[in-house]
Amino acid sequence: MLVASDGVTTPSGDRPEDDYWRRPPEHAGTGGAPAGPVPPGGTGGPAAGYGGPPAGTPPLPGWRPPVHVQPAPPRRLPPQDMAELDAAEQRAQRVTWGVGGVVAVVLVALVCLLCSRAIF
Repeated sequence: MLVASDGVTTPSGDRPEDDYWRRPPEHAGTGGAPAGPVPPGGTGGPAAGYGGPPAGTPPLPGWRPPVHVQPAPPRRLPPQDMAELDAAEQRAQRVTWGVGGVVAVVLVALVCLLCSRAIF
């Protein structure tokens, strides 16, 4: 439980279920040595640092499954007619500009209609 006094929250220590979450004493179980991380290469035993994965044995020479079906080689793409592609792109551009022009005319007409209704 936390007790607030003067805006500061401090543990009161009256709940035994909070003992699990308390920090252990500074010198618990280490024979007087301060508890803390052991530097790499220190005398911390095998749990002092990660030594990497265990050494494994190489796989046997024929460990891969046999391949029975070979995929077909990729097909050749048809040649591209660059002149036809350019002509199609120009037609598409004309359609785009035409639709944009029609939309612009409709918007200008709507603005004029709304402005004439507001004025008259």
